[in-house]
This record gives sequence, C-alpha cells and structure tokens, in this order.
Amino acid sequence: AIDAVCNSDQFRHSKYVALKTKDAIVDQFRARYGRRPSVDLEDPTLRIHIHIRDQECSVALDSSGRSLHKRGYKIASVPAPINEVLAAGILKIAGWPIEAPFLDPMCGSGTLPLEAAMLALRLPAQQLNPHFGFQKWPDFDAKLWGKVVEQAQERVLPKWRYPIVGRDIDPLAVRAAKQNATKLGVRQFVQFEKGDFIDGPPTDEDTVLVMNPPYDERLSIENIEYFYKCIGDQLKQHCTGSTAWIISSNFSAMKSVGLRPSRKILLYNGPLECRLFKYEMYAGTKKVHKQTSPS
Repeated sequence: AIDAVCNSDQFRHSKYVALKTKDAIVDQFRARYGRRPSVDLEDPTLRIHIHIRDQECSVALDSSGRSLHKRGYKIASVPAPINEVLAAGILKIAGWPIEAPFLDPMCGSGTLPLEAAMLALRLPAQQLNPHFGFQKWPDFDAKLWGKVVEQAQERVLPKWRYPIVGRDIDPLAVRAAKQNATKLGVRQFVQFEKGDFIDGPPTDEDTVLVMNPPYDERLSIENIEYFYKCIGDQLKQHCTGSTAWIISSNFSAMKSVGLRPSRKILLYNGPLECRLFKYEMYAGTKKVHKQTSPS
C-alpha cells in the first residue's frame, strides 16, 4: 500500500504520485521476477509513504503498520474524546508520573486517567496491539524482538500507591471509562466516579489535575465563558496546594478562568490550535508560599 503527501508546484495530486510509485514498483518486480506482486489491501505486507516538498522527495517504510494512538483499550467512547497520544504527551509535559494523587475532573471516556495509569505502571503503550509493520520485513529478527518485549514486561510495576481518579458529570461517560479500564486491565488502579467538578468537594493537596474541558467546538457549551469562570473559581477555592493543567482551543474563554498561568504551551488537538495552561494553586499568594516552604 502506498500513501503520498505532496506540497510542490510540480506534483499537485497525491493520488497520481502514489499511482506512479506503484507502477514503478510493479515494473521492477516484473523485470526481476517475471510477475507482479499481489497486495492485501486490508493488511498489506509493506506500507510505503511518499512525501514531496518542493524539489525534495522522501520515501519511507511504515514500521508501525497502524496509527500508534490506537492503544486497543478504547472499546467505548463519548463525543469529542482526546487523542491517546496527545493525552500521553500532556502527561509527560506535566512531569507525570510523580508521587502524588491524579485527578481528571472531566474525564469523558477516561483517556487521561488511563494514560496516567499506563505511565505510572510502566505498561507498554501497545500491549493490546502487539503486532507491527516491521515484523513483516525480510530482515525482522524475531529473537531480538522477543528480548525487547521481555525487557518491557520486566519494567511493569505491580501497583501504584497514589490514587488515579477520573470524574465526569455524565454517567454514560463514567460507564464508558470503566469499560475501557477493564479492557486495559487497570480497573483496580483507576477510580471512576460520577460527579460535577464545578460543585464538587475540595481536592487533596498536592493533587495533579489534568483536564480537557469542552472548547465549544466539537462539544457545545452554553455560556462557555461562565463555565470556564466556574472552573477557575473551583480551582481557587477548593484546590489549594495542587497543580492544574488545562488544554483548550478557546483562548477567549480561558481568560475567564481568572488565574495567571505559570506556563502556556502550544499544542494541536487534531486541526485545533490549542494551549496547555499550567496553574499552581498556592496556599495564599505565591510570595507567601515561597517564604513558608522549607529550604
């Protein structure tokens, strides 16, 4: 199978490039072996990617065989889920895993808490999808790959002593999250519960909060500015001593949070340009926190 991406005045049609590449490969096979290769369109042995930019062309073999964001645990979903790879990247930026409680107060189908559990327990990201494109290559070393898999399994931790919690106001989302946790095999390590973050109880100190609230794009929210203001109020009043990370593409609504972020990081959620905002909820002002912290 051949995919092509073109950004060139000379090559404007990616399908044409893919077709000509296929013709060239077929001609080579006929010249060498006297026959053309057969291709399984559903599960091809080789995936070839052509990328043309101006006068430069790169030809690459796809070692994955599928998009690696497909972990294999997402058997139930809700509208506007966050991409698994993006979720894992956000957690890495946040410094996770660290020895602290974790909370996603708007967890949807549970992607962020489940990715947090995978990182904390050192679970291989593709443990449910252990087959890759490179395993079909002629020079694939099955013995060496077996050692790599064995080493990855040896790193897995048997437990994680800090709570990992996902909360959502929608009971259907909570049910989906529990189903996904069961599929992943981490149901005993992640707690999913129905609850409204805006009117919820105080959060334990030192909690790491990571949330992907609605942007009013794919998931519509009435009075989005007020909704974001309520998020900020809850953080200020009930999350003292914690750190919050919020990703959003609605920069206008983010101003309504009413807190000054200590970091702003450019990210893309699919085609949506987003920012990842970091908020540190000190007990009192930042100046007082610094003065009272032990040296």
